[in-house]
Amino acid sequence: MAVKTTPDYIDLLNSAVEREIQVSLQYMLQHAKMEKLVRRIIPENILLDKTTYDAVGKILREIAIQEMKHAATIIERIYYLGGQASTKASKITIGNSLSEFAKLGVKAEEEALTLYRQIIETAGKMGDWETREVFEKIYGEEEGHFFKFQEYIKFHDEKDEPSKVPLAEWRKIYTDDYFALLNRAVSGEITAIIQYTNQHEKMAFLELRMKNTPLETVSETNKAAVVSKILKGVFMAEMDHLEKISERIYLLEGEATYKPDPIPVVGDTAQDFLTLDHALESTTISLYRQIIAEALKRGDTTTRRMFEDIILQEEDHYWTFDDFVK
Repeated sequence: MAVKTTPDYIDLLNSAVEREIQVSLQYMLQHAKMEKLVRRIIPENILLDKTTYDAVGKILREIAIQEMKHAATIIERIYYLGGQASTKASKITIGNSLSEFAKLGVKAEEEALTLYRQIIETAGKMGDWETREVFEKIYGEEEGHFFKFQEYIKFHDEKDEPSKVPLAEWRKIYTDDYFALLNRAVSGEITAIIQYTNQHEKMAFLELRMKNTPLETVSETNKAAVVSKILKGVFMAEMDHLEKISERIYLLEGEATYKPDPIPVVGDTAQDFLTLDHALESTTISLYRQIIAEALKRGDTTTRRMFEDIILQEEDHYWTFDDFVK
């Protein structure tokens, strides 16, 4: 081992993983919630192509993706050090307004900067120069997020007053049990994102990097590397699904969940990855067929079409994994 680690040190790095997963999901769901807030358009925004909420929503999405990349980088480093990376997230809080999103972002980034200074110092003391360099780079990007969120903490949010207009008849189909069904999809997508990201980076684990045959040596790859490459593309699709489904829930005046269900399971070998992911995609397809049927029954054409598009991609993921599990 290039660096001698301790369980406490791996736990410290995993606290960073859990924080990065937290803020990535938090910022992505806040971005999606802009679909609900965008109706509070101030008069001068009517003359513009986009509102304040559109502009800040774009920033949140960009930061969310960057935070998930941070999580992936830290997870990879943990596996290079011989540890096991966490699949948990620190406590997620969404908020109800742009200024609240900003205040929550400032708080989250302050906590990150404090934690990462501790990690940088500890890594230096242990002679783990690579980890220190990784966190020094991430620290700079987190500081940029902190400064960006500071710009909006005094934003004057418009009052969220109950509508005086009676609820339109066609909107009465969006009941609590329907939102609960849609949120099962959100939970499943979160599980997939965390599971696939962790598996993709676990390729850095020594046992998965080993070349055991002449073919693997000549080709400079192995089964784990091939599976890891597949997972990267699948992960990006699942992130897009999470965005679309949560946006739809918020647009319909619902609230999206932020909890994974089922609990992400990583596995130890490339074959484990394929078997676990094959089963997860199968469960997802069954759920999305149920949602499509329910949307059809209620006359929710937009939601039905959205899930019909998503399920095509999920079936493609299923068959990709299926090629390897037989």
